[in-house]
Amino acid sequence: MKGTLVNAAAVLGGSLIGLLLKQKLSTQYQQTVMHGLALAVGLIGLQMAFKTQNILIVILSVVIGGLIGEFIAIDNWLTRFGDWLNLQVGSKFGRVGEGFITGSLVFCVGAMAIVGSIQDGLTGDASTLYAKSMLDAVASAVFAAGMGIGVALSSISVLVYQGAITLLASSLSGIIADGMIIEMTAVGGLLIMGISLLMLEIKTIKVANLLPAIPVAAVLASLWPT
Repeated sequence: MKGTLVNAAAVLGGSLIGLLLKQKLSTQYQQTVMHGLALAVGLIGLQMAFKTQNILIVILSVVIGGLIGEFIAIDNWLTRFGDWLNLQVGSKFGRVGEGFITGSLVFCVGAMAIVGSIQDGLTGDASTLYAKSMLDAVASAVFAAGMGIGVALSSISVLVYQGAITLLASSLSGIIADGMIIEMTAVGGLLIMGISLLMLEIKTIKVANLLPAIPVAAVLASLWPT
């Protein structure tokens, strides 16, 4: 859990720095930086997606996961929670709901989040999560400068999500195979691409409703004949 604790602290610290920068950067500068970061996020997503060794698993995972996510209405629940945050905090601190959701997805849905948490749980080696913490600190500062305090709240998502994976990995050390991690990473990359499109305001995608595709990919990879 030590890697996750450091990661959550990095997101929180970066967000606080971003809130300070928000007072000094004009909207024009904030928008340009956000667009640049969105392109970088898209590149990361592509690199992750191209790691798949079986494109059929990725396609089936996205389809099945999307159906599950729509049934559960994950996006609606997150949107309602974001609206509730906006009502509680007010517009004074920026777009709280959007910041929370965007930060949670970007920091949690990724190869380093999954692989690093599993590595920490299986071997106690948190080096991957430490490296991720440095990247997330920079990203959270930029996000917070543009979207406000909601990004800082996403540190809670990092703590819960990565902590859960670490604890699960430690209890299932003999079950998780490399193939499962690879396909989970590839599906996560597609979701990261969706986040990039949202950040660039190119297309409205309910990325949250696709989150079940990640565990579905692990199940399919474990059952798929080799």
